Amino acid sequence: MHLLGHLVRFIVSALVLMFVSWLVPGFKVGGFWSAFFLALVIAVAAWIIEGIFGKQITPFGRGIVGFLVSALVIWAAQFVVSNVSTSIIGAILAALVIGIIDLFIPVKTPFEQGISGKEDRR
Repeated sequence: MHLLGHLVRFIVSALVLMFVSWLVPGFKVGGFWSAFFLALVIAVAAWIIEGIFGKQITPFGRGIVGFLVSALVIWAAQFVVSNVSTSIIGAILAALVIGIIDLFIPVKTPFEQGISGKEDRR
């Protein structure tokens, strides 16, 4: 079930990205697979940033720094994933909408620690 849980998280993240693409001007995703790979790139970038700077600065961290890093990661991901295009303003708006959606539908990244509950078995 561990792999299935990660797959479901990426599918939900891809669907959120497709909805944000429909909603936000200046942020376009060319289909489900582009959104899926964009979700994967964002999760890997967040994992790398978290490893370097700590959890407070990741796109999933709270606050203005996490928000700005999220917008930067979304903007930079367009150069890695095909059929994704965004402007700086589009990335900022997308990060804002994704943050608002995350308040109501929290989607944990597969790289976050402590999700499986395995660390506190006594």
